[in-house]
Amino acid sequence: MGDMRTSVRWILGSQYFLYFGVMGVFLPFFNLYCHHLGFSGFQIGVLSAIRTVIGVIFPLLWAMMADRLKIRKSLYVVCHLISASLFGLFLFSADFTAMVMIMTVYSIFYSPLISFLETLTMKLLGEDRNSYGKIRVWGSVSFILCVLVIGKMIDQSSVSIIILLIFSASLLQALLSPMVPDSFPQKPSVARPGKGFFSARMILFLTCAFLMLLSHGTYYGFFSIHLEAQGFDTVFTGISWALASCSEIIVMLNSRTIFKRFSFDRLILFSLLVAAMRWLLLYFAVSPVLILASQMLHSITYGVFHISSILYIDRLSHEESKTVGQSVNNAVTYGFGMMAGFLVNGYLYEKLGASLFLFSSGCAFAGALLFYFGRDKERIE
Repeated sequence: MGDMRTSVRWILGSQYFLYFGVMGVFLPFFNLYCHHLGFSGFQIGVLSAIRTVIGVIFPLLWAMMADRLKIRKSLYVVCHLISASLFGLFLFSADFTAMVMIMTVYSIFYSPLISFLETLTMKLLGEDRNSYGKIRVWGSVSFILCVLVIGKMIDQSSVSIIILLIFSASLLQALLSPMVPDSFPQKPSVARPGKGFFSARMILFLTCAFLMLLSHGTYYGFFSIHLEAQGFDTVFTGISWALASCSEIIVMLNSRTIFKRFSFDRLILFSLLVAAMRWLLLYFAVSPVLILASQMLHSITYGVFHISSILYIDRLSHEESKTVGQSVNNAVTYGFGMMAGFLVNGYLYEKLGASLFLFSSGCAFAGALLFYFGRDKERIE
């Protein structure tokens, strides 16, 4: 059983590596590819919006089907194969209308993959869920490598390689996905007071998680622009982003130790408070040392908070609704939270500029206060 579990960890690690490798190509470079096709800013925005909106709605529908019929792995494999095949159609079309149609259908099948993967990983780790970070870290490593390497590959060839790279990695992950086991035999889970999908504790956490991701809107949307306005060059900007990603790896590698020593409640509260401090620091910071120091806090505001969220939702969800739980978490945070953050910041940036970091700090601090005073006394560990 020990050797089997070790091999499964490598299989899961490869799935995270390929999934976030695709993200490391898609997020920085797909819009660049569309720009080189001659698409307008509005057309590029439409393609991005399609992916975002579908990423909020359809994972919930897929998750309900998976949990109701108990076919999580089967749907994971099927969605992988279909989404990878559909993405290949981008190789044969540069027409905007055709790409809108491809993006729509592709996103329907692509959108639930991360929720399925998180749920299967939690199921397979069983009692050793606290080591989740050591598997998830492969995603961060892959993302960093792709961001650093793909740009040079594009310079040496052309932007058309972007579609081929995404398609190849997606197809490889799809072909490897059947290797992920459904589950190992587990001990019967012990029911916890207040445990249930619509419990007050769940609603409280999702509200605070929404505020946490809302607070990240200024950072993800305007951090690079903020640095440029302060006179920093693109090299410093790249170093800042890379440092943040590297810092999260440290947390993920040490996740088992961290989550053995501290409860989820304390870590979530701590992450919210650190986020409030991080955005406040970015508002006042003008020296490169302070800015880079604030980037190291990404290890807490993303690394600790993300892992805590995945484990927390898993503990709060019934066995028959675990995929739905992860899907709702993703929808509320990286869906609605990020969307709201981008919309609010996009609307206010011209008027407020760097003052938006004060708004971000306030959102995170409000989440911390709400979580502190709203949580019940029983800790979830």
